[in-house]
Amino acid sequence: MNRYLDVSEEVAVALKTDMPVVALESTIISHGMPWPRNLETALAVEQAVREEGAVPATIAIIRGRIKIGLTREELQAFADGSLHPIKVSRRDLPAVIARQENGATTVAGTMIAAAMAGIRVFATGGIGGVHRGAEHSWDVSADLEELAMTSVAVVCAGAKAILDLPKTTEYLETRGVPVIGYGTDELPAFYSRESGIALSLRADTPEAVARMLAAKWNLGLAGGAVIANPIPNEQAMPGEIIEKAISTALAELAPRNIQGAAVTPYLLARVAELTGGDSLDSNIALVMNNARLAARIAAALTAMED
Repeated sequence: MNRYLDVSEEVAVALKTDMPVVALESTIISHGMPWPRNLETALAVEQAVREEGAVPATIAIIRGRIKIGLTREELQAFADGSLHPIKVSRRDLPAVIARQENGATTVAGTMIAAAMAGIRVFATGGIGGVHRGAEHSWDVSADLEELAMTSVAVVCAGAKAILDLPKTTEYLETRGVPVIGYGTDELPAFYSRESGIALSLRADTPEAVARMLAAKWNLGLAGGAVIANPIPNEQAMPGEIIEKAISTALAELAPRNIQGAAVTPYLLARVAELTGGDSLDSNIALVMNNARLAARIAAALTAMED
C-alpha cells in the first residue's frame, strides 16, 4: 500500500476479505454539481453501491493525504466548498501532496489512487476526452492517457457530451483502450443514449464484462477499459436540445476567457442552466445507473476469483 494512502476501515476490511469495492471520484462533488444536490447525490451513489452488495470508496485528497473512502463529514466538506479543493489529475498529484493541500480527484486522479489501493472498478458520470476544436487548442483530457496506462475499469455514460465524441473514440482506439457498450452497439452520448458512433465491443451482463476485463489483465495487457452504459430511457434528453445548449455555452468561453481546468465545470453548469436544470437531473440519474452497474461488475470480478 502506498505511503500516502489513508484507507477507511470499511474499505480496508472489504479489500482484505475480497469483497467487491467500487471507486468513486470527488471532482463530480466539488466541481460538477451545485450545493446541496452534490452532497445528496454523493450519499445516494454510495448507498446505491451498497445496495448492490459492494463497498463504495469515494476518493479525494485532504491535507496531502489520499483518502480512499470518505466519512459523511468529509463528503460534506467537499460538497459545500469549505475545503476549497483543486481539481487533481496525474500532473497535479505530487504538488498537492507535497504542499499538503486539498484536492478533488478527476477520472485520471481517481484511477491512479484506486489502482494504488487495489480497486479495479470505478463508477463516474462521463470521462473526459478530446475537446471540440482540439485541432487548434490541443486540449485533450488526461483521462484518455490514464485509461491507456492504469488497469482500472471505468463505468460511465460515455464521454461528456460537451466533447468531440468521434475524436475521443478514435483516440481510445489508438491507445488500445477497449470501449465496451453495455447493452448497446453504439457509444452513449452522456445525456442521450445514442451518438451514432458504432462500437466493436458489446456486453449484456456484468459477468460478460468481468470476463473481458479478466482476460485483458490476465494477458498482462496494462491499462483500463471503458464500460459505456447508456443513461436510462426515462432520464435521457433529446440530442438536439443538448447540442443547442452546448453550442451556446461553447460560444461563451472565449469572450469570458475561460480556459483549462475551468472549461468543463463551466460548460456543465451552463448547460444545466440553459436546459432549466433538466441536464443536471439527467446527470444525477446516469451517475446512479453507472454506480449500480459498477457494483455488479465488481461483484462478478470478485466471484471469478473465488
